[in-house]
Amino acid sequence: MGTILIDKLLQAAVKQGASDIHITVGQPPVFRLHGRMRKLETKVLENDDTVSLMKSITPDRCQNELQEGGSTDFGFAFGELARFRVSVFRQRGSIAMVLRQIPTDMLTFEQLGTPPIIKSLCMRPRGLFLVTGPTGSGKSTTLASMINYINETVDHHIITIEDPIEFYHYHKKSTVNQREVHNDTTSFSEAIRRALRQDPDVILVGEMRDLETIEAAITAAETGHIVFGTLHTNSAQGTVNRIIDAFPGNLQEQIRTQLSSTLIGVLAQTLLPRIGGGRVAAYETLVVTSGIGNLIRENKTFRINSMIQTGTKHGMNLLDDHIFQLWQEEKVTAEDGLMKAHNPDDLAMRIANAKKGLLDDDEDSDY
Repeated sequence: MGTILIDKLLQAAVKQGASDIHITVGQPPVFRLHGRMRKLETKVLENDDTVSLMKSITPDRCQNELQEGGSTDFGFAFGELARFRVSVFRQRGSIAMVLRQIPTDMLTFEQLGTPPIIKSLCMRPRGLFLVTGPTGSGKSTTLASMINYINETVDHHIITIEDPIEFYHYHKKSTVNQREVHNDTTSFSEAIRRALRQDPDVILVGEMRDLETIEAAITAAETGHIVFGTLHTNSAQGTVNRIIDAFPGNLQEQIRTQLSSTLIGVLAQTLLPRIGGGRVAAYETLVVTSGIGNLIRENKTFRINSMIQTGTKHGMNLLDDHIFQLWQEEKVTAEDGLMKAHNPDDLAMRIANAKKGLLDDDEDSDY
């Protein structure tokens, strides 16, 4: 029953366009559709169901890891239809799983609505470029599009280091080697250090989750490669602080100096429900100009936001400004926009004033 069920589930998820499948004891499987959770109208899952579902797709190595540590992650392909990133874990003594669907189609920058400056930042010969945002905000999708754009445009050697591998990249103009942590290499930091001997032009670091990885990524960017990475931070200014704070106090000054010369940009993103269905991304863009480099070096990161605000000519923008724009374009509701805003009170006032302004304009036009 386990195998039949998982196939049916995966097929339904692909067909309906669910981003995630939640499997846990005490309720039927749940799909996340356009950001909202929907219970399927099937039987309530019991202990044996979740165990057999888990066993039907989890590799032995991961089942051992689950036994020992209580959780495991892996990626797997569902025939030609889709790939899934799976997290299996124990809760209240029973097995639960979340399967995240990884789209097989690469989206273009135009389809994603990324800021235009991203195209030229991708093509820089060296430096560190970070895509940040909370879990499930589309970071992997954005990075995959960047890698795909480079792959289609220039003849580079691209190395990706991921846990697990999400999007499969095929050799186009570039050569792409994808390494999976635990499968092809022991850790992110180890793989980055090895990558420097593998003649790379581009290195993608799936997650910069510890000091060693951050350090290795900065070093790789300094030595003349372009390095893409992700962090779970919500804003561009917060990202810079997070990296510096990862280091012990006596090293922070040195890191600020290194970061000021290696960081080329930060794209912070979040997903909002789109009016009429689907989702739309809102972006905050930081381009590291010499002025911003100085702020990082001089420990004045609290002034980054005001420089982003005045840096539109360099392609910069704050998240709340983009949310306001999406509201003006009637792509998102004010409520959804305010839930994701960094400064909801300020944004609420702007929206209220804009609505008032519209009313005033209407009155003027009657005369």
